[in-house]
Amino acid sequence: MASMTRSLLARGYATAAAVKPPVQLTSLSGTYATSTYLAAAKKSSKELDGVAKDLQALEKKLKEDAKTADFLKNPTLSDAERKKIISTLTSGSASPILSNLLQVLAANGRLSLFPSIISDFSTLMSAHRGELVVTVTSAEPLGSSEMKRLEKALKGSQVAQGKELKVVNKVNEGILGGLQVDFGDKTIDLSASSRVTKFGAALAESI
Repeated sequence: MASMTRSLLARGYATAAAVKPPVQLTSLSGTYATSTYLAAAKKSSKELDGVAKDLQALEKKLKEDAKTADFLKNPTLSDAERKKIISTLTSGSASPILSNLLQVLAANGRLSLFPSIISDFSTLMSAHRGELVVTVTSAEPLGSSEMKRLEKALKGSQVAQGKELKVVNKVNEGILGGLQVDFGDKTIDLSASSRVTKFGAALAESI
């Protein structure tokens, strides 16, 4: 599977065997993201930054365009519909690498992976830049003022360890309330669901 992905992504540009990814990602979306990263890095740092910028713009576009985002999740799209999506997503992008990626995903019926690939590519870029990614999970999207307070608190703590922080907010209604903070291999669970679980365990022990 991984070899086929690399082979398909190699269309239109040289292999990137001499370049190594800054971090290993083992998921299917991670494999696509890594192949894209290596292809761009092989060309130049400017190309890598350009692809990263294009993917950030597409991530924003998908968040604002629910119709296109829903289309990506549809496994029954016709070839014409897939081509239309690729055209929509690549408009304004000068990178053939990004176009090749989308064509490979469409050919394999995996356009639904694209949002996860964007996220994994961001992880690779953060590692490349020496950033520490801090994922803050909340039941509802955090406002800009809340994010700024969190960033300030994190930068003033030992979490940063002199590194540039990149704070990402993810929404998971399942945590009910509170926050869950993940960085590196550590997790600080301040969620309401965690408190409910602990309360349930305490009740079970007391019976």
